[in-house]
Amino acid sequence: MNKKGYFITFEGGEGTGKSTQIKLLADFLEKKGVVTVLTKEPGGTEVGQDLRKILVTGEPDKMDAVAEALLYYADRRIHMTKKVWPALEQGKWVLSDRFADSTVAYQYYGYNKKIDKSILQDLYNLAVGDFKPDLTILLDIDPQIGLSRSIKKAQGMQVKELRHEGREMAFHQNLREGFLEIAKENPDRFAIFDANQEILSLHTQIADYVMKRFGLI
Repeated sequence: MNKKGYFITFEGGEGTGKSTQIKLLADFLEKKGVVTVLTKEPGGTEVGQDLRKILVTGEPDKMDAVAEALLYYADRRIHMTKKVWPALEQGKWVLSDRFADSTVAYQYYGYNKKIDKSILQDLYNLAVGDFKPDLTILLDIDPQIGLSRSIKKAQGMQVKELRHEGREMAFHQNLREGFLEIAKENPDRFAIFDANQEILSLHTQIADYVMKRFGLI
């Protein structure tokens, strides 16, 4: 792939405000003259929307970590080939609400390492190859605060995407620790922000970081 644009991903547990912050950053970049594509995983394509319904609704135990990982990577492969890579080749910046780090955090750390990490790496290599995000923004928050936010948000949604929220607190604590561990292993790619703060203040911090990171100042 002849990449010309940048790929920025947003990661974090439930209720960290990813969807809000990614939209604010996209609007900010557009005002700076940067053509952006806003997307998400799962659900960034037409097929992905069907997979999303399977993955984020219903009972928490309707499938195990391996089945989840396979579905997430099916969605990811379609997402990359149909949307992300074509946009990057056109010089657009792609901002994605979740990417492969979420799969490792949820299916490996969240499930208390019940799936071999090497399996996830093999799936990554098969679906994505050696491609990686140019920047990953991790929004970190206490799981109890995040879950409260997420459940409140879902009250106004027609489709209740609460499958992960229905898991025990230990899952969400493992999830948070997993994201922080992944960030520690990839310091050049990750930027960690405290998500428990006022929305516009957090946006300003993220926008300033992106401006400096990619030389837009």
